[in-house]
Amino acid sequence: MTGMTAMSMGAAVACGGAAAWLLLQRDSAVRRARLLFAGGGTVGADPSGWRTRAGALRRVRARWRTEWWAPAAGVLIAVLGASVLPVVLGAAGVPLLRKARLAGRERRDRERRADEVIALCSALAGEVRAGRQPGEALLRGARDCGGLAEAQATVLAAARFGGDVPEALATAARQPGAEGLRGLAACWRVAVDQGAGLAAGLDRLAAALRAERDQRSDLSAQLAGARATAVMLAGLPALGLLIGTALGADPLHVLLHTPACLGCLAVGGILEGLGLWWVSRIVRGAEAVA
Repeated sequence: MTGMTAMSMGAAVACGGAAAWLLLQRDSAVRRARLLFAGGGTVGADPSGWRTRAGALRRVRARWRTEWWAPAAGVLIAVLGASVLPVVLGAAGVPLLRKARLAGRERRDRERRADEVIALCSALAGEVRAGRQPGEALLRGARDCGGLAEAQATVLAAARFGGDVPEALATAARQPGAEGLRGLAACWRVAVDQGAGLAAGLDRLAAALRAERDQRSDLSAQLAGARATAVMLAGLPALGLLIGTALGADPLHVLLHTPACLGCLAVGGILEGLGLWWVSRIVRGAEAVA
């Protein structure tokens, strides 16, 4: 009965999390559809209070960071296994998950900046071909494509008031993902100092940056299989515990209350951590080489 009770509690928690996720996704899809068919207008009143409840869940999800699921899972396993060890392990996983979350956000910001640089180069080339001066073209291009979000003040002030635009672009290029601004600064310097065609250079620069972005995307797609395999293998021990619980073997009690199994748990955790670290090291090495 203890095994069936633990299995039931685990299934209830999983179903609750899945229901909350589906609730948020459904509300988001319904809202996009209403805005689309309303022509971008204001969505009408919600008599059932669906959006209110979904908005509250979305705010909870925004405040409840990914890393805090580790101690929550630790508390749940501690209750099911009658041991304090999962709570300690869950608390120890908080900084690791926070580091992974921040690394993912940094990667997304880097990709966003790279896309903004490409859009800026294309927009600037179009403005120059339209007959505008480079400074005015940079102002209009940055405004239209939304690029240079972090360094917009410095670069646009240099363009508006006759400052050193290449130097401002080179400074902005120090941000991760904005390295393409160095090429824009070089094109600007050559065009202004030597009278070369700025639009042609910007077109070649945008094409090169797009090719580099596509190469990174292809590499990420190829490495996604390795990441998925590593995550699946890391989750197999949890699957084994669930199967043992379903069979009535009470593996949590055996794992957390016998010295031999505690030693196996420590060795297995170390080996699994080393495996995940090694896979991530291989992936980072392949991305760095590319």
